[in-house]
Amino acid sequence: QVQLVESGGGLVQTGSSLRLSCLASGFDMNEYNMAWFRQAPGKEREPVAGLRWFGEPTLYAESVEGRFTISRDISKSTLYLQMNILEPEDTAVYYCAATRWRSTWKWGNPNEYDYWGQGIQVTVSS
Repeated sequence: QVQLVESGGGLVQTGSSLRLSCLASGFDMNEYNMAWFRQAPGKEREPVAGLRWFGEPTLYAESVEGRFTISRDISKSTLYLQMNILEPEDTAVYYCAATRWRSTWKWGNPNEYDYWGQGIQVTVSS
């Protein structure tokens, strides 16, 4: 059974850093494309960062490029999102998502993903 469990969220001030973790179980991360999405109140779920099954290249939304870094540790079955220079606009529920690899993967489309975590709140105060 595939499970994705996020952790590491919280309340921080503008300019701070946080690292989100997504513990994956029930599948081999080497065979799955994975991504982080976020959803703010009243807004649609939007892509944040993506990672292909073979680990590169990393993909980012323009709004987080240069501030966020997606990575993974296969030995720990964990996907990470390092978030630096956080802004109030980054406040949202963050979700980890996974789908079996395929060449036609459109990383920013939430409909591409078969599995989702429960989400974790990140709040950035001004």
